[in-house]
Amino acid sequence: MESTDSMFELAGRLKSLRDEKQEAEQHLKDINAAIEETDYRLATMMAESETHNFTHAGTMFSLTTKTRASATVDHKEELFTALRREGYGDLVYETVNANSLSAFVKEQIAENEDSLPEWLNGLVNVFEKTTVGVRKSTRK
Repeated sequence: MESTDSMFELAGRLKSLRDEKQEAEQHLKDINAAIEETDYRLATMMAESETHNFTHAGTMFSLTTKTRASATVDHKEELFTALRREGYGDLVYETVNANSLSAFVKEQIAENEDSLPEWLNGLVNVFEKTTVGVRKSTRK
């Protein structure tokens, strides 16, 4: 069996690592919040100036709009029942994946002349989120 000193050393190291992890997680949250705010401000500025994309320092920045959907509060079970009734039960497991629901709703809106089908009204919240896509520029 190892000596008591090494047990205390390991205990100290474990505590130190857990503290470091907690600090890193907080730092990551702060970075993500700064990214979210900067993305929002840049997307707003680009939309207001009608700039759909631009290249800066070898990086392409472009506006992207994503349709998002979520179950209406207190209507999840009704949504699941409606999805099953309309033949889309394969979307429902114990819950509906948010990305799958968003893609499905976007598809339904496209098929229904740019509006939500009547059977989904009141069961889902739909909103569009515009963000800035960032990728390496292909221009030389």
